[in-house]
Amino acid sequence: MTHKIPDIKYTQLFINNEFVNAESDKKFSTINPADNTIIAEVSEGDKADVDKAVAAAKQAFSRGSKWRNMDASARGKLMHTFADLLARDLDYIATLETLDTGKIYQHAVYDIYASIDVIRYYAGWCDKILGDTIPADGNLVTYTRKEPIGVVGQIIPWNYPLLMLAWKWAPALATGCTIVFKPAEQTPLSALYAAALAREAGFPPGVVNVITGYGPTAGAAIAEHPDIRKIAFTGSTEIGHLIMAASAKSNLKRISLELGGKSPVVVFDDVDVKKAVKIAYQAIFTNHGQNCCAGSRTFVHSKIYDEFVSYAKQLAFETKVGDPFDPLTQQGPQIDQNMFDKILGLIKSGKDEGAILETGGEQHGNIGYFIKPTVFSNVTDNMRIAKEEIFGPVQSILKFERLDEVIERANNTEYGLAAGVITNDINKALVFAQAVQSGSVWVNCYDAITPQTPFGGFKHSGIGRELGADGLKEYIETKTVAIKVPTCN
Repeated sequence: MTHKIPDIKYTQLFINNEFVNAESDKKFSTINPADNTIIAEVSEGDKADVDKAVAAAKQAFSRGSKWRNMDASARGKLMHTFADLLARDLDYIATLETLDTGKIYQHAVYDIYASIDVIRYYAGWCDKILGDTIPADGNLVTYTRKEPIGVVGQIIPWNYPLLMLAWKWAPALATGCTIVFKPAEQTPLSALYAAALAREAGFPPGVVNVITGYGPTAGAAIAEHPDIRKIAFTGSTEIGHLIMAASAKSNLKRISLELGGKSPVVVFDDVDVKKAVKIAYQAIFTNHGQNCCAGSRTFVHSKIYDEFVSYAKQLAFETKVGDPFDPLTQQGPQIDQNMFDKILGLIKSGKDEGAILETGGEQHGNIGYFIKPTVFSNVTDNMRIAKEEIFGPVQSILKFERLDEVIERANNTEYGLAAGVITNDINKALVFAQAVQSGSVWVNCYDAITPQTPFGGFKHSGIGRELGADGLKEYIETKTVAIKVPTCN
C-alpha cells in the first residue's frame, strides 16, 4: 500500500449519541478486499440492539423533544455543520472508504464531495417544506401541513457507503425524522465515523442511530419493527421483496426501494466512435462495475460495431488494475469472495454460451479480489451476461440495426433503473428517452446524477425516488386541517 493506514476510531454501535457494544458482545471482521487482511473487529448488532436504537429514535421524535421543537432553519444549520465536518475530515474518511471497499482513493474523495453536496442541498430545504391553503367547498378555512413521518429505518449496500448514507440521512433529517441506520456488513466504518461527526455537529441524542451487523438479523429486525414507520433500502431486488413482505406483515410501514439494474447504453452510427467508447466504458467500469445503474448492456449499431469493439477492447486492456491507493490505478478489487466468484461464474457462462471474450475474463494477480476488465462481443439477448446483473467489470456488447428494434430489446428486462443513448440525432434521442422504461435516461453522457434530480427505477428496479424535491416526499405525511368559519349575521 502507498497510503498511511489510519487508526480505526469507532467500531461499536451508535445508539442515543453513544458508542456501545452489542448486547450479545458479538463482533465481526471487516476485510480489506485488496489484500484480504482484517481492518477491524466491529460490533455485531441484532434485534435487541435494534430495539434499543428504535426506542432512542422514538424518544427523540416524541412531542416536546428538542428535535421536534427545533426550528426548521436550525435543522438546516446542523446539517451544514455536519457537512463542514465531513469536509474537515475528508482525507481520513476517504481512506476508510478505500480500505473498506477497495474503491480507488480518488473516487472515494469524489464520493465524499458528492455526499457533502447532497447534505447541503437538503439543508437548504429544511425551512421550505410548505403546505397549501385550499379553497375547499363550504364555510371552511382549509390548509395542509407537511409533517415528518417519524422513526425511519435505512439500509444501504457496500458499493457507495458514505454517498448512500448521505442520500438517506439528508432528506430524513431535513424533514425532521429520526433514523435507525444499518450499513452493509462489508463496509461499516465510514457510517460509524459519520455518526461521531453527527454527534459533534450537535444533533440531539436519538436522532441518528447506527447498527452494524448482518441483513438476516439486524436488517430484518429493522424491516419488521412495529415502531419504524418507513424503510428506505438500497440493494438487491431479492432483498427488496423481503422488505416489502416484512412491511406488509408488520405495520404497513412506508417503503422506498432502489434495487438492481441491467441498464442499456445504445450507440448509434452517427457518433464519434472513440468518444462513444469512452462514455460506454465509464458507464460500465466505474467503481469496478459495482454500480446499480451500470450500463451493462452496450447496444452498438451494426455499421460501427466492429470499430467500436476494437476500441472498447483496447481501452479495457489498458486499464491499470491494482492498489487502490496508487494514483495511477484505475480499477481496484471487487468487494468480497462471494462477488468475486459470482462475477467469474458469469464470465464463464458468457464463454460457454458463445460470446467472444475480447479481453480480460480472469483474476488479476493472486492476492485480493481483482478481476481484469472484461469485454465480450457477439453477445445475444438470451445469454446470462445480457440478462443478469453482474455487478462487476464486464462489458457485454450487442449489435442492433434499427431504433424501434433496440427500444424493444432495451425494454426486454425486468429492470428499469437507467438507460443511456449516444447519438447526434436529437430526434432519435427524444424518441428513445420517451420510449425506454427507466427512471433515468442520459443522452451523450452517463451517470449524470446530481442532488437536484430525482433518482429511482421502474419495474423491479424499485419504488419511490431519492434526491431532488421528490426525495423529500418519501419522509413526509400530509395532514389536512379544516376550520369551520362562523357565518356572519
